[in-house]
Amino acid sequence: MLLPGIGASGQEALAAAHVLVVGCGALGSVAIDQLARAGVGTLTLVDRDIVETTNLQRQTLYVEGDVTAGTPKAEAAARRVRAIDSSLVAHPVVEHLGTDNVIELLRGVDLVVDGLDNFPTRYLLNDACVREGVPWIYGGAVATGGMSMPILPEGAANIVTPCLRCVFPEAPPPGSTPTCDTAGVLAAAVATVASHQVAQAIKLLVGAVDALDRDLVSWELWSNQVRRMRLDDARRADCPCCGIRSFPHLEAASEEQAVTLCGRNAVQVVPGRHSGPVELDLPALSERLAPHGDFEVVAGTLRGRIDGLEGESGDPVELTVFPDGRAIIFGSIEPEFARSTYARFIGQ
Repeated sequence: MLLPGIGASGQEALAAAHVLVVGCGALGSVAIDQLARAGVGTLTLVDRDIVETTNLQRQTLYVEGDVTAGTPKAEAAARRVRAIDSSLVAHPVVEHLGTDNVIELLRGVDLVVDGLDNFPTRYLLNDACVREGVPWIYGGAVATGGMSMPILPEGAANIVTPCLRCVFPEAPPPGSTPTCDTAGVLAAAVATVASHQVAQAIKLLVGAVDALDRDLVSWELWSNQVRRMRLDDARRADCPCCGIRSFPHLEAASEEQAVTLCGRNAVQVVPGRHSGPVELDLPALSERLAPHGDFEVVAGTLRGRIDGLEGESGDPVELTVFPDGRAIIFGSIEPEFARSTYARFIGQ
């Protein structure tokens, strides 16, 4: 309350605010902690995954006990939030954010913070927020860098910014970009991006729109570089989302599917189809996965076993990846485990 930009009235606005954090992993974990300590009154926390040992290096809300208990991240995050401030309201949602629940989750929400780890769900979130007029703060981090920008659709504030598809018209194809599990991630990079997201979120929640950082900001901490992309003229009248107001990512037919294969201890994951057919570079993906197991391209498919990863019954996890982005995850019959494995090692 001592900060001139916030004051007592701003603190009251934070206490009355409802923020949805989508993804309770690295970015989400840092953002949730800061939002709770800032006094945001209600947090809805969405994540489909459980806490694993490798998360503890950067996901600051969790401890070894969460790993031992196999606690869902949303539940563990909500418990931590309540321990920070018992007056805060935390709603954990242990679900995959999809076309069937995204609109309902946005109801009554003042703002969304992006803690996601894959592009299809971000494009779904962008469609939903633009359609419903809900502001959201994009963020991403991998290896030693990351980026962030605010997205304010029509009806969200007295200014309108470009949406995600204005800046990035199409998502990169599966397997073409590194993930935290294939490239690692520096915890300081996560904290940098998440802190920027939270700072912009607080500005919006207290009504300090003029103070908002409207650029796309990127950091590369290892080489000490900070870059800004001015987005003043980036909003496109022909943008399929905020310009034409077409929302294909909200259509169920385009969403990623995960189906348990009967009698095979396996799940097939089919990535969403948002921009036409996909043709993966399987040899390049094989090279990227080489540090994580034995992989080879055989008969037009990529096959291999992931070292150190087991399914719920202790079975080793094997992958078969097809050129169209489809994959079969062996060693588990749990769709959410398969989705998580796909996102971690193939990327989306």
